Amino acid sequence: MNDFSTFIKSRRKTNLAIVLINLIVYIILEIIGDTESSQFMVSHGAAYTPYILNGEYWRLFTSMFLHFGFYHITYNMLSLIFIGDILESVVGPVRYLIIYLAGGLCGNLLSLALSARSGRYIVSAGASGAIFAIIGAILYIALRNRTRFGENNMRRLILMIVLMIMQGVVDKGVDNAAHGGGLAGGFLLAILLYHPRPARNTHSERH
Repeated sequence: MNDFSTFIKSRRKTNLAIVLINLIVYIILEIIGDTESSQFMVSHGAAYTPYILNGEYWRLFTSMFLHFGFYHITYNMLSLIFIGDILESVVGPVRYLIIYLAGGLCGNLLSLALSARSGRYIVSAGASGAIFAIIGAILYIALRNRTRFGENNMRRLILMIVLMIMQGVVDKGVDNAAHGGGLAGGFLLAILLYHPRPARNTHSERH
């Protein structure tokens, strides 16, 4: 119990709050209904292209906090609790929140555009678009700091991204457009928001 308490206290506060919100929403919906039911999830804010095109744009946001069943919420929150902390520790809570929310919206917007174009309408929900936005931002930051980050760590990061993309391709019912849009959105947002401080010159001069 002490180990768990220490683990929670060591987490970044904004990321932890996002994880808790996702968990609370899942628990409430699981109590009052079936989170694996597409109809139930649509009625509680999941993304569905015809409804969004009809003016229910808020679904692009609410769907980011909904999950289909225990496996979905567990996998996403375990991923988020660790990689989210990495990004928040680098960019701070405000920029982290912007990347998470705006990057997740980028993923949902790309998913919406491709769905509307193809005419293939599916019920979509989950934090994975925002999680991929975090990964995209970390990738950009790692590239900017390649020397300090190290070649081995860079290879591990790229391998992780490739494996997560491959899992999305293999698993049925995964919104890969949201993943791709989130990844690209997070990368671009990091370009705009990440401004590392230049190293201070430790030498001094007397005039």
